[in-house]
Amino acid sequence: MKLRSLVLGALMAILLPSVASLADDAKCRASRKMLDLGNPLEVARASVADKKQLRIVAMGSSSTQGYGASNPAFAYPAQLKMNLDRIMPGVDVHVFNKGVGGQDADEEVERMSADVKEHKAQIVVWQVGTNSAIRRTPLDKFAAKLRAGIDIGRKLGPEFVLMNLQYVPAVVALPDEEEYARVMAEVAKEKNVGLFRRFEIMRAWYNDGMPYAQFVTNDGLHLNDFGQKCIGKLLSLSILNAVKPPQLTVEPKPRN
Repeated sequence: MKLRSLVLGALMAILLPSVASLADDAKCRASRKMLDLGNPLEVARASVADKKQLRIVAMGSSSTQGYGASNPAFAYPAQLKMNLDRIMPGVDVHVFNKGVGGQDADEEVERMSADVKEHKAQIVVWQVGTNSAIRRTPLDKFAAKLRAGIDIGRKLGPEFVLMNLQYVPAVVALPDEEEYARVMAEVAKEKNVGLFRRFEIMRAWYNDGMPYAQFVTNDGLHLNDFGQKCIGKLLSLSILNAVKPPQLTVEPKPRN
């Protein structure tokens, strides 16, 4: 009887993480519309087709750095690489994490040239906006910094994907957080760059009944393991859809 209990305990220890993983997969979702970057990323598409290579710089602050994740491997840039490796076999994928906690658009613009040049990026994923909103940066100044950062980086060849704010209690409590998301969408359209709508994706999670505790840490600001891993997975699908021919588009689906 004791041996049977030990065996059952060992089996549960193996199976429970798998069951939790399947449940998380089902909850990690976004519509096709939400995953559309609005830009085909032609430079990256050509590199994937001709060189079988994709080099991505993840520029940003603490969410890019991975603050809130229990393991650096769960940060969205690491998850982005893991998922792209899986869904783009044969392509040499590099994702360089250039997140610096606490930084805002001003400081990221200052290092944009050096970080992009160092890694010869074909895509820059620029996670920005949350700190600007929290610090009450004037919207016109925020927009100007976005334009400046894109212009500086583009001179070195890569294409841009702006990742907008996170939908979390510390941001939702602001009086005009949606204005920062609006400005990012306007600049993305003006500059003809991609936009990964993290704010809208996470708001859809919440509106569909997912509690904040499922994807946000106790500080009400940073993404936890689920939030980081899911954003990395959904971003990988968005990028895949932008760099592959339209007939090969994919949507996130829970595993059977």
